[in-house]
Parts: sequence; C-alpha cells; structure tokens
Amino acid sequence: MGQQQVNQMEAGHVFVEGIRDAMVVNRRMARSMTVEVYSRHNETFRVTETIGCRPSIPPRSYGVDLRNRRCDCRRFQTLYFPCAHVVEACAKVGLNVEQFIDEVYTIKRTLRVWENEFPVLPDLSTWEVPPTTFELVPDIRLRRNLKGRPQSSRIRNEMDIREKSDGNLCGVCRLPGHNRSKCPLRNYHVGQSSQSSRN
Repeated sequence: MGQQQVNQMEAGHVFVEGIRDAMVVNRRMARSMTVEVYSRHNETFRVTETIGCRPSIPPRSYGVDLRNRRCDCRRFQTLYFPCAHVVEACAKVGLNVEQFIDEVYTIKRTLRVWENEFPVLPDLSTWEVPPTTFELVPDIRLRRNLKGRPQSSRIRNEMDIREKSDGNLCGVCRLPGHNRSKCPLRNYHVGQSSQSSRN
C-alpha cells in the first residue's frame, strides 16, 4: 500500500484518493447553491441549497464560518475537510478550498504510517508463555440455565414488595380463613339470589 501512495505523489497528487473523490462530489453539489456574504472580513457566509426543494418546503440554509472552520451542517468540523457549503463559499470569494483540508488527509502524512518497519514475528510454537499464577474460578451465578423456565434478571426494588395480606379471602363474604365452597354464608347468599330472581 505504501508504494501506491508513492506513485500518487509522483503523479502530483497531494491528498489521498478518498478525499479527492469526496471533493469532486462536493464541488458538483455546490453548483446548486447560492451564497450570501455576511462578512468578508470575518469570512462568514449564508449558503442556501436550491436544488431538490419542493414548493411547500422552504430551502435550507447553512451558516459557514471559514475562519473558525465551522458549518451549520457540522460535516466540516466533524470530518476536517470542506463540505459542499464551504466549497461554494470559497468559490464566491475566490479562495482556494484545498487550504481547508486537514493535513491528516495528505499522502505525505499517510506515508508516515509505512515508515516504520515491523519485525517478522517468530513461529507461534516458539513463543514463551509464562504459567498462570492464579486459578480462574467461574461465577456459577452467570451461567445460563439451559432447561426450564427462564428466570428473571430484573433488579427488584421497593415497588416489587407486595403488601402483606391475611391469606385468601372468600369470594362470597370477603372474609379470610375459608373459601367460596366452605363459606357459612353461602347458602344465605345463594338463597337470596334465587328468591330475588323469582320476584
């Protein structure tokens, strides 16, 4: 890969291929924008996108600050190379847009990665691995339960504590200690409901 960068430098290229391609796309997009100069001294602009706007949607506009290397679309300060809005702002005032591309994208900087030579690694079988001085003990609480119903891993708090109840309540008289089938008032309630249905 280092030879590829050397060939590109010899061909007169300054920036890596990915940035050159991105800048071509940004220049193409910049043709469909209009620029309003806010302050030539402070190098601030308002760039408005005109293409792709529907009549019901107002065109989007972005503030560009070349001195502080900022654009409202946030691509310029995030990626460290000019977005389409910056390209159009530079074209408006006749500035060279390539001065705003960070040097991290230069081929010269990329070649520094390949300056250092890495030694050949010895065969894996010849590596000296020191014996472990401690014993690894697995935590059985973290082991998965393969069979049965899955257990909840939810952390419980005071909202999960149930209020103490007196046991089951009877469905007829709502008193504790017995159920509907053994309720002493069952016959009374059943008799009352049958008499009311006769009337």
